[in-house]
Amino acid sequence: MSIGCQTHGKDGGTMEWKSKKVAAILEAALLEDKAMQDITTALTVGAEVRASATVITRQECVIAGLGAIIATFDVFNHMLTQSGRKSAGRFEVVSHAEIFDGVRVKSGKTIAVIRHNARAILSCERVILNLLQRMSGIATLTNDFVKETKGTKAKVLDTRKTIPGLRVLDKYAVCCGGGQNHRQDLQDGILIKSSHIALAGGITLAIELALKGKKAGQIVEIEVRSIAEVEEAMDAGAEALLLVEMTPSQVAKAVKTARAKSPKVKLEAADHLSLDTVRDYAATGVDFVSVGALTRSAMAADISMRITSEVY
Repeated sequence: MSIGCQTHGKDGGTMEWKSKKVAAILEAALLEDKAMQDITTALTVGAEVRASATVITRQECVIAGLGAIIATFDVFNHMLTQSGRKSAGRFEVVSHAEIFDGVRVKSGKTIAVIRHNARAILSCERVILNLLQRMSGIATLTNDFVKETKGTKAKVLDTRKTIPGLRVLDKYAVCCGGGQNHRQDLQDGILIKSSHIALAGGITLAIELALKGKKAGQIVEIEVRSIAEVEEAMDAGAEALLLVEMTPSQVAKAVKTARAKSPKVKLEAADHLSLDTVRDYAATGVDFVSVGALTRSAMAADISMRITSEVY
């Protein structure tokens, strides 16, 4: 399964559920939960018993991570066979056509039905739900921000404030909510921040060094905090500005100042934007609003799994 979305940086916006990167994440999660040493299930459920599991939302939310269900069972089965144990066997995951990553659903909605070996379902249940809950929580919060900026030109971006090891999933969830990915990692784009400025010897020198050493297609973006810094950065040849520690009125002035020098310069407002303030910033004329809260502060969506012995 591969699902795409718009992206701001490279390598983002699609999820290859069969990729080695995703498999490594899922394997680590299953190992952490000791899924192959599920003592309770081993003692109480027969090895050949089959079951059905219904995945249900307990709140209105935007779905993200449906592909993780199949991918988790595939990885679990691979781990079983690699350890010399018997395969968990065939399984089926069914969703209605109107249920897919990126759709907003009401509370009580069935988003998937699983038919599989009962032990496999029980042993993988928590990993699957943890992923669905986190990713759907991120997608839901992102969608809330996107709705707040509707009617403006500003696109909602994420940041690198992700759970270590889960960035590929976190950023995909942002796309499911209608947001766009910023940098995937430190090699994906040049973003000169205050620490770089201080260590390089100032705004002008930092930009000159970056412009001199950048590769074809790369854009030099720099963090600025005042109109004076906007002017200096533009005079030095900055191709994009990250506007921080500014009020909406200050951002509006910065937009006017920067565009007077270069109409095509890309402008991004950041720094602790919230649902209460993001529209004010988006309305200033910036191209992007970057929101760390999308992946840093999103609450997990309430999603559950009802398991029965009836294989229907």
